[in-house]
Order: sequence, then C-alpha cells, then structure tokens
Amino acid sequence: MKILQLPRCITLPICAVLFSTTTAALADIKVQGHRGARAERPENTLAAFQYALDAGVDVLELDLGVSKDDVLMISHDPIINNFCLRDGKPPAQSIPLRSQTLSQLKELDCGSVKNPEFPNQVLQPGEPMATLEELFQMLARSDTKISKEVTFNIETKLLPIRSELTPSAEHFARLLVDKIQHHKLQRRVVVQSFDYRTLKWVKKLDPSIETSQLTIRNFVDMVPALKSINAQYISPDWKSITKEMVQEFQANGFRVAPWTANTVESWDALVAMGVDEIITDDPVALISYLQRKGLRP
Repeated sequence: MKILQLPRCITLPICAVLFSTTTAALADIKVQGHRGARAERPENTLAAFQYALDAGVDVLELDLGVSKDDVLMISHDPIINNFCLRDGKPPAQSIPLRSQTLSQLKELDCGSVKNPEFPNQVLQPGEPMATLEELFQMLARSDTKISKEVTFNIETKLLPIRSELTPSAEHFARLLVDKIQHHKLQRRVVVQSFDYRTLKWVKKLDPSIETSQLTIRNFVDMVPALKSINAQYISPDWKSITKEMVQEFQANGFRVAPWTANTVESWDALVAMGVDEIITDDPVALISYLQRKGLRP
C-alpha cells in the first residue's frame, strides 16, 4: 500500500477534507481473527469468536467439519484433536468427526487445554465444540453494531486422499450453502478452501457467495486458476508472496488475504506489499499495530 503524503493546506476546511480523504484511503486493511483469536482463547470456540468481536475484528475466520448426522461443526481438523477432552482425557486414538453424532461431539470439552504455541491463551473450561448454527445464532442475538456487520471467512476442511473423513465436496458445499442461505448471510460470507472442488460447488449452488482459494506455495500461475473457479480472493501463506504478486492479483480483480501473520515483522512486510486483509491469531495486537501506523481509525 502506498502511504499518501498530506499536501500543504491553504485553509482549514481544505485541510479537513484532505485529511479525511487520506485517512479513508489508508484505513483499508481488514483484520481477520484466525480461528477466532487463538492467541488469547481456545481456537474455534464461541469464547474465541466473542473475544475477537470485542476486539473489533472485521472478519471471523473459522474451519468446518461435518458430524455423522450432517451437522456443520467448527473444528480445524476432521478428527477430534488433542485440544478437546472427553471425560477429562484427550482421545486415545484418531476419531473422525464424521464418525460421531452431534450429541457425542457435544460431550467434548474444547476449552481446557492450552495450546503451547500461545502462552497468553486464557482457558475456558467446559467450552464445547461449537456448531456453525450456534455461531450464527450468537451473532443474531446480539444487538451490537459489530455483530450486525462482521463478516465470516469459512474454510471447508477436505482431504481428498482421506475421503472417508468428510462428506463429498458437493454434499459439504450443499450443507454450507443451505446454512448460509437460511440465515440470509450470503453477502457476509466468504467460503475458502485448499480444495477447489467445494469452491466450485458453492458457486454453482449460489453465485452470490464469494470464494477464496487457499494456497501454501504458489508454484503455478494462480491468476488463470482463480479465474477458472470464479474466485474473488486468494489466501496464500504470507511467506510465499511478494509485492509484485500481490499487485498482479489485484490488477486482475482478486483481493489478497494472507495467512497467518502474527508478528510486527510480518505485518510490516504485508503492509508494504499492499495486501487487502491479514489473517492473524492475535487480532488485538494487529489492530493496535494498524492504529499506530495510521492504517486504521
């Protein structure tokens, strides 16, 4: 992003207009709370999403799996991970979400195990695995401005080589699109995935829902790939892009939302590249950083 220089003002009214216009031009990097705000709260829990909302994020980023009875569960992994306990213990074996009913998954405590990567994480004992329906309902019940305006970046978790862990791409997309449409949130949701198949199905089922292609390394020309699936975003590993790549994506009409940047050094690099959004585990710190830089009101 080019930092604008304020011209010399002739009169106070002109100064006010110029300052207002410049500030608006600068305040355009959206903050996405990764898995809610896992630097501060257990990931993908309603507590993490509420913390992110209180911090003032623009976007709630989250992951989905699907239960045995076709309920959309908010979970990064298609198996029950070691951050969720049953009867006070982590799972003794890899248990797919797809093998468990909603009632079985609701027996889990996903708020009592601290992620060692995030020493400031505040535990929320007894916090259950959440459903997408519960998150949408939580925001619908709130009368705060941010709850009415925040958007969602929802990742479908599929493993093509482990197809037994998830529904088919078509079925997964249908479950998600039905839920989005039921809550009339088409204009507030971006569906993202490393697996382009769900993105294609989302567009087929409801072209109004925006999509984002997640990437780890850009070893191919991504512009034609993005156009082929009618995506609106690319979401690359932040370490895998350059300013020239960002400019090329944007020149072709794509917004750039890199993941997952948690340090001042990474934010400096991404601001210099001119990205549109930043996905972070620590939205409070990123918002404070952008404010100090004059890049956020």
